[in-house]
Amino acid sequence: MNSITQDFVLDPDDKNRIAYLVGPEDENLKQIEKRLGVKISYSGAHFHLEGKAGHVKKAYKLIKSLYIDTTPIKGSKKPSEVTPDMVHLAITETTSLEQDNTDYSLDHEKGSIDSLYAKANNFKTKRGFIKARTSNQSDYINKIVSHDVSFGIGPAGTGKTFLAVAAAVDALERNEIRRIILTRPAIEAGEKLGFLPGDLSQKVDPYLRPLYDALFEMLGFEKVEKLIEKQIIEIAPLAYMRGRTLNDSFIILDEAQNTTVEQMKMFLTRIGFNSHAVITGDPSQIDLPRNVRSGLKHAIEVLKSVEEIGFTFFESSDVVRHPVVAAIVNAYDEYEKTHDSSHQQYSGYKNSKTELTGTERSEKEVANESNN
Repeated sequence: MNSITQDFVLDPDDKNRIAYLVGPEDENLKQIEKRLGVKISYSGAHFHLEGKAGHVKKAYKLIKSLYIDTTPIKGSKKPSEVTPDMVHLAITETTSLEQDNTDYSLDHEKGSIDSLYAKANNFKTKRGFIKARTSNQSDYINKIVSHDVSFGIGPAGTGKTFLAVAAAVDALERNEIRRIILTRPAIEAGEKLGFLPGDLSQKVDPYLRPLYDALFEMLGFEKVEKLIEKQIIEIAPLAYMRGRTLNDSFIILDEAQNTTVEQMKMFLTRIGFNSHAVITGDPSQIDLPRNVRSGLKHAIEVLKSVEEIGFTFFESSDVVRHPVVAAIVNAYDEYEKTHDSSHQQYSGYKNSKTELTGTERSEKEVANESNN
């Protein structure tokens, strides 16, 4: 395929926005060049792209999207920084949304921010937008918003936990709920935490660290600590949920593949009025004893026909961490396909995916399978 070129001009109200866009020593542009296979040059606000047609189109959309991300956060005049991590995530998003027809015209740029937010299934926190980067992430957010109970199932690094926490923070800041409850099975200690030093929070902290990290990123350390003190954010090992009814709450059960069938049923029956529950897990990383069935895999089979419950199944293509993580996930998948016993455990939840129909599957997913 012959190379094409494309030229376009940005019109920033602050020239520093171009510097934030390209990054120190043009590192952001270099990452785009390497990942998309295009050549990028610029002078001031004039950009020149060269490469295969499809790659140039992606690079164009990507640069325009990242430029929008440099818009100062409300209350600040300083442009927002575009980090290498943001570029990586944006490349993932651009690749996933190849057929996106969003008009990235900058004629009415400030108005386009809110329209982009509304269209793209984002959560808005005090530290900026948290955006869906893949079609499955977008479906996941839709399920969280439209269902009282939703499951996010798939490999590590696909944003299951991070987006669940973002949804919880968004709901709390809009006063839709009164508290956030974070729970996780402490399988490494058999959930018998009495022998560990410290109070309940200190005992469970190591197992909930990924949830804390997401909260700190969205709210800041000091605010999270204050909300914990006021018990607006509550942490609890799964075993301590028994006997409770959780009203006006956003409840996140992380690492659900390590729940037993009894624990999963117990958790799901704790949900009270005006509450949302999100269950996340990766069936390929079960740490339970071999003779104990995973509550997550069992729940998928039992609840797949319940319309009030949303399921989103992530794939390695949804991984939004370092690119090598997706390669690692794929390598393990390929290896396990040659080892029947391991592969059966990993693929059990994928088989359930093919049985989901109607409202539990995106129209795009059904259409793709119909065309195959």
